[in-house]
Amino acid sequence: MELGDTGKRKQPNIIVALVPLITVIVLLVCCQLFLNIEIHFPLLLGTIAGALIGVFYLKYPWHEIEKGIFDSIYSAMQPILITGIIGFIIGAWISGGIVPAIVYYGLKVLSPDFFLVTSMVICSLVSIATGSSWTTAGTVGLALVGVGTGLGIPAPMVAGAVISGAYFGDKMSPFSETANLAPAIAGSTLFDHIR
Repeated sequence: MELGDTGKRKQPNIIVALVPLITVIVLLVCCQLFLNIEIHFPLLLGTIAGALIGVFYLKYPWHEIEKGIFDSIYSAMQPILITGIIGFIIGAWISGGIVPAIVYYGLKVLSPDFFLVTSMVICSLVSIATGSSWTTAGTVGLALVGVGTGLGIPAPMVAGAVISGAYFGDKMSPFSETANLAPAIAGSTLFDHIR
């Protein structure tokens, strides 16, 4: 049987296709509510359920399932690596004292009249540069909330400016893991996706 030949195999109906998803959902609820177990265990069991259905019910050879797994991981590898680098950036910025420095200088330099607009622009630029809304919100955004509190600006308004800037920059950045993952999965190019 050739790799693309599906004529002798069963095709999954909606019930069969939902079994791994339902398995994951039930196990997630049970593990979180009753067993206090990390979410990795239910996800692994859901993956095993899907593989068992593919091999024994749908009659796909294991090498095809394995190839599909590797192809999926390969297509997501660039965003996975970007996410790892983002973790390094957050750690380096926090241990390097960038967040307290932003609070200190922000209180001296930023004007309360233009603070919300300035916060949004700063977060947009940082998010475009790093490619991560999480990095921006967790470092510069946190510092700007502290500055806003010091200037007497309500925290929800500052948080709105930070989140708006962070997500705008994240969607426009060529370094963003989500901006790289979406076209990789859809078979498009990064800059077509950003446009």
